[in-house]
Amino acid sequence: MAVPATLALAGLAVLTAQGALGVQFAISGMPFTVTATELNGTGFEQFGGLDNMAPGSPNEGDTGGQVLVVTSVIKDATLSKLCQSVDLGGINLLITAGSGAEKVTASDLTTDSTELSGDAAFNGIEIGNDASTLTKAGVQGPKGVFSQQADTVRIANLRQTNYATTAGVFKLPGLKLRFSESGC
Repeated sequence: MAVPATLALAGLAVLTAQGALGVQFAISGMPFTVTATELNGTGFEQFGGLDNMAPGSPNEGDTGGQVLVVTSVIKDATLSKLCQSVDLGGINLLITAGSGAEKVTASDLTTDSTELSGDAAFNGIEIGNDASTLTKAGVQGPKGVFSQQADTVRIANLRQTNYATTAGVFKLPGLKLRFSESGC
């Protein structure tokens, strides 16, 4: 019984990594911070979306369990000095990677953010596209939604508040996971 289930999951993972199948899951409703000294990517897309928490989530507050997000998709990305933290109520779960010579790499990277800041540069940017017509990263957003896309993106001093992150492949050299009094 486990073999067919494993094969089915492997097939879904391949389709997801190829951008043929979108990843959708119920978010926890707990935002997390991501920082990097530099992000470089090829195949960039960005559009608005709505994330949903599991029904009855204790984090839904007065939103009905929904969070309005900006979805950013990067076909291939490298990040220097990645830090991710989530506040667990007085203590942070802290993840760091890519602080040495080897950088963090990701393919088919998707983030759902409520805030994003840094010093950005885009090459071949198109602003105002309908999200359903995007072509740079292989993902299409909802029809009628404002979007933008670019051939390349570079963001120095990246800082994001995210509710979800997915990737086809995510390589974290020098990974360290620990609890900390402070976040990123």
